[in-house]
Amino acid sequence: MRKLLCLLTATVCYFSAQAQKADYHLVVGTYTAPGKSEGIYVYDFNTSNAAFHLNNVEKNVINPSYLKVTPDRKFVYAVNENGDKSMVSAFSFDAVTGKLGFLNKQKSEGADPCYLIADDKNVLIANYSGGTIGVFGRQANGALTPAKQVVRHIGSSVNKDRQNSAHVHMVRFSPDHRYVISNDLGKDKVYTYAYHKDSAHDVLVLKDSISIKPGSGPRHITFSSNGKFAYLIQEMIPEVTVFSYTDGVFKKIQEISMVARDFKGENGGSDIQLSADGKFLYTSNRGTANTITTFAVQSNGHLINKGQTSTLGNGPRAFVIDPSGNWLLVGHQYTNNVVIFKRNKVTGALTDSGKRIDIGAPVCFEFVAKK
Repeated sequence: MRKLLCLLTATVCYFSAQAQKADYHLVVGTYTAPGKSEGIYVYDFNTSNAAFHLNNVEKNVINPSYLKVTPDRKFVYAVNENGDKSMVSAFSFDAVTGKLGFLNKQKSEGADPCYLIADDKNVLIANYSGGTIGVFGRQANGALTPAKQVVRHIGSSVNKDRQNSAHVHMVRFSPDHRYVISNDLGKDKVYTYAYHKDSAHDVLVLKDSISIKPGSGPRHITFSSNGKFAYLIQEMIPEVTVFSYTDGVFKKIQEISMVARDFKGENGGSDIQLSADGKFLYTSNRGTANTITTFAVQSNGHLINKGQTSTLGNGPRAFVIDPSGNWLLVGHQYTNNVVIFKRNKVTGALTDSGKRIDIGAPVCFEFVAKK
């Protein structure tokens, strides 16, 4: 009897642990104006079956169009995209309950921030219209200091309607955290900055830059799991650029289309994500296509286009692969929902799960493991 009880107890503990591994918070950034969103949304999400329910909403947050949960899961930082009045906000975060608590905000030091990264020392934001990178320190309680450094890009490119000035579209850490990479849509350039995280002022020091095809509009970049390759999605032409990468230096090795050969519509490349196993790369096109393109990743870093899948909505500005790799969630800015696709880990194929999250203008996603 004792052995049976021990076995039953062990079984219960095992399944309880498995259930806990599948339980996450899904934190969603949105556009609050115009639209029906009220701020930052937190859902409970189960990765075993894609079941979800709304946990809470942090209201009265202006256009938190991009946000980041810190690695220790204790804080959330969000841009407040609002033209010349733009800010960056800090919140405490409870990984058990999913609750946020407002701490403070600072001027973004540039109009229309659109991307944000954070580590234990700093918060860095890309200001699109302002053409700047703002670097903010973190206090012990998570609150933001005034800007420690503002890096300003100057210049333009060939498309005078879209590229009459610098437009910093992304900042991200290199895999080894020694550099910060910044894509500038307005200048058709990718910059590499040496990252001095403990510096009081010169946190970013320019190391290198590489020019991209004129008129392409570099938007987002991601790295292979081994850090040897990088993949850049262009916003203004329907292509992905593949680079080899070593110690802050990029070298172009491939350019590949992300649309069907007979596509004649308007391009609007938006997001790019690599599967955790490194076998498949996905890109979204929010122009007239409203598709996700699946690429197979080769051992030499090159891509093979496996085709397009309709996102079943309008304006797929951002998407995310869940921690299990079984689901791909696409946020539609204009049809106000998240479409959940089932993902085949072997083939990379996406199929509609039939599940939908109704939410106003979802444009950023962060999965956070529950403690």
